[in-house]
Amino acid sequence: MAGLLLLDTPALYFRAFFGVPESITAPDGTPVNAVRGLIDMMATLVKGRRPDRLVACFDADWRPDFRVAALPTYKAHRVAPAGGEIVPDGLVPQLPIIDAVLEAIGLARAEAKGYEADDVIGTLAVRGPAPVEVVTGDRDLFQLVDDAAPVTVLYTARGVAKLATFDEAAVTAKYGIPGRAYADYATLRGDPSDGLPGVAGVGDKTAAALITRFGGLEPLLAALDDGEQSGFPAGSRTKLQAAREYLDAAPEVVRVALDVPLADLDDALPTAPRDPARLIELSDHWNLEGPLNRLLAALAA
Repeated sequence: MAGLLLLDTPALYFRAFFGVPESITAPDGTPVNAVRGLIDMMATLVKGRRPDRLVACFDADWRPDFRVAALPTYKAHRVAPAGGEIVPDGLVPQLPIIDAVLEAIGLARAEAKGYEADDVIGTLAVRGPAPVEVVTGDRDLFQLVDDAAPVTVLYTARGVAKLATFDEAAVTAKYGIPGRAYADYATLRGDPSDGLPGVAGVGDKTAAALITRFGGLEPLLAALDDGEQSGFPAGSRTKLQAAREYLDAAPEVVRVALDVPLADLDDALPTAPRDPARLIELSDHWNLEGPLNRLLAALAA
């Protein structure tokens, strides 16, 4: 692949934190399992995908106000008692280390006030240059899949060494929907992990049947409002009518923003670290020599 690689960095470092033993620490006892795991993931991705450009995308706001205003339940179960996102104690001190490592290597980092990493990824994906590959463990980003662009999602459910590639045909094969209709399907089905209730009584099969029959949420709602009776699986019409208020609000939550204001990025993949002295300092202080050597070798290649 020669093109742009977009990383859902929070999804990757959470995966690394829970996948690499927390007993792996720096000399001062600080856990560095997420840092080391993330660096190794990036080395594997650079070596395997061979991108020309790479951007590590972050959450500036993990629960944006515009989504909460549309649907107050959005990620509400993940809010800490004192406010903010629930983050494992062992992960918190590792986040500044990740930022410092990316800066010293010279890898592009992107976030935008009031938006999630998903929105940054969506904006960069449509901005290009093509081809674009999105690395994530979040199914919400399947909505970005577009064969014409092309934009492909590399899904990390089995790890970055066993990526599942999702193009439009793969989305259709897995969910039985048009390949670019995942956001509408997810709106109907819901997603408890994000506090998205969906339409009560409408599961995967009914949601897929509705989206396939009508082609998307907008024509489905138009048919519902026009009193059309055909094409609705048994009982689904009544359920959709009962959820009409939710169906008006949910697209604002589910759909990834494609117009996030982002500063210009130098996203060219570096072949050598931007600040070698700083990187050596970080490596020695945080016990990162092995993963950093693997990433630097992948970049140099």
